[in-house]
Amino acid sequence: MRFLDQLVKRKKPSLVGLDISSTAVKLLELSMVAGRYRVERYVVVPLPPNAVVEKNIADLEAVGSAIQRAVKRSGTRAKLAVVAVAGSAVITKVITMPVALSEREVAAQIDLEADQYIPYPLEEVNLDFEVIGETEDNPETVDVLLAASRGENVDVRVAAVELGGLTAKIVDVEAYAMENAFSLIANQMADEEQGKTVAIADVGATMTTLNVLHDSKVIYTREQVFGGKQLTEEIQRRYGLSHEEAGLAKKEGGLPDNYSPEVLQPFKEAMVQQVSRSLQFFFSSSQYNKVDHILLAGGCASIADIDLMIEEKIGTSTSVANPFASMSLSPNVKVQALSADAPALMIACGLAMRSFD
Repeated sequence: MRFLDQLVKRKKPSLVGLDISSTAVKLLELSMVAGRYRVERYVVVPLPPNAVVEKNIADLEAVGSAIQRAVKRSGTRAKLAVVAVAGSAVITKVITMPVALSEREVAAQIDLEADQYIPYPLEEVNLDFEVIGETEDNPETVDVLLAASRGENVDVRVAAVELGGLTAKIVDVEAYAMENAFSLIANQMADEEQGKTVAIADVGATMTTLNVLHDSKVIYTREQVFGGKQLTEEIQRRYGLSHEEAGLAKKEGGLPDNYSPEVLQPFKEAMVQQVSRSLQFFFSSSQYNKVDHILLAGGCASIADIDLMIEEKIGTSTSVANPFASMSLSPNVKVQALSADAPALMIACGLAMRSFD
């Protein structure tokens, strides 16, 4: 799914995946060596508080400056980037069309029909579509995925990328970037994934996003306000630390003995409850009453043993996402650091993979 894509006919230049989250800019560059992905470079640059609020860029200059630092620190020579808008900022609709239509005819038909699906004036909207494939039980028609987002959602990300010294070649959707990265993990899973329903719980700093995939395709997305910021703020309050000190202590340790039972454990229980509640929302709004597996992503997925706790309390097999497990790494990349950051790099990874479309 892409909103902006100027097709390049000659050898395609490298694209970096750029995930703008509520607390950091994550830059990732992949290459392909002998048919295998390789991590060339990645960097995570923190954002000042409230630069991004609930996935909306509130301080354009701060985000642009963080992107500029990420580009410089990574050492990338790439000039083009792939960014994403949040699923909540996108309207998607699957519509059916005659199989005989050319892509140009489909595009013309989409423009004619878009009005009835999009509650905004079309001149305020960035619109794109993708032919998914033949309609089930009807070989005469194809399913076409229509995606639309308010122009301002796209424009502010494009502007931030330009302030950072790059050009946004593709604006994707976070849920589809997650789906893209999941394709790497599906291959690592022990069970055959065909026909399986997998819930990806992405618990970030301020938002929890549940993406449910059936047969490796996104069928449901929901965002809720909950994240690791609550744990950071409790550490600040309890131990009299600054926001930066609390964040560092949370990641690197060194807190008093009562931290684990009195601060961390209640947060882990709240996280389990949040994942459970997100799943209940999914079950109540779909024909599904179970998922086959839960995959944890986002910064909070790195909390020790949280996967075991969720598996035990919810009763569904659970694992922590690592899209890089089968990739080779360039000498620039520190294995331990990448392993720690991997769950939070799912969207960046899915975006960086667009370089090979």
